[in-house]
Amino acid sequence: MTERQRLLVTGCSSGIGLATAAAADRAGWSVLATVRDPERAGALREAAPGAEVRRLDVTDEESVAACFAGIDRLDALVNNAGISNFDPTLEMSTSAALRANLEVNFFGTVAVSRAAMPLLRASGGRLLTIGSVHGVVGQPFNEAYCAAKFAVEGFMESLAPVAAAHGVRVSVLVPGYVPDTRFGIFPDVNRRTVQAASGPYADTFAAYGARIGAHWAGAGQPAAEVAAAVLRALAEERPPFRIPTGPWAAAYLDAKLADRDGAAVQRLAHDWIGLTPLP
Repeated sequence: MTERQRLLVTGCSSGIGLATAAAADRAGWSVLATVRDPERAGALREAAPGAEVRRLDVTDEESVAACFAGIDRLDALVNNAGISNFDPTLEMSTSAALRANLEVNFFGTVAVSRAAMPLLRASGGRLLTIGSVHGVVGQPFNEAYCAAKFAVEGFMESLAPVAAAHGVRVSVLVPGYVPDTRFGIFPDVNRRTVQAASGPYADTFAAYGARIGAHWAGAGQPAAEVAAAVLRALAEERPPFRIPTGPWAAAYLDAKLADRDGAAVQRLAHDWIGLTPLP
């Protein structure tokens, strides 16, 4: 009997992580679904009954080590765990808010990837990360979140050719607006609260808030569609580095990136380390 391929997904209590764990469970993967608080895993256990639920706080190195303890094989990792941020702009925000965002969205992603890499090298596996259009195009009043997602893009783009030289494919999936998550356009905050805290930028924030909804019209896609894109990437023999998860995200990236799927940069970087042609 062929052993099922094993996939670890972070941030599975809701949204994209939950949808990915559920879709992978239905597709026959052996799923390790992680959550920061196992008491909030009810929806996950119902949606992915075959998954093994493990506790994982990506910002805690001991938690990362405990989560990976006893895992003898891993064929794929999906970095999904993250937090949203929506703050008054630079002068009115705090260094603590910036650091908190980077701790989860960037350093947490790096810590889990580091723990997974020896296993992925052994299996010739996949390292997938849920990025964001905000990791490519900066969003006003979203500086901390964008900084973290830009950092993730740069880190993974730099890692990809080195990982490929050792048999591991690295990709970043780029969704736009996913309504059925805790993020949303104005995540976890009240517009008036942010505007009141924006000091001299209050009018600018009000103008932004009045216009951004129209800008994001048509951007929404359900978490299940992002999960389906993840499974397609896992099934592809040679997935591209950057994968928009829907037509809106693809068009949004086109406004900034001529090399939308990252292939040109990857060809160049592969050449830099003598790994040609692109495998």
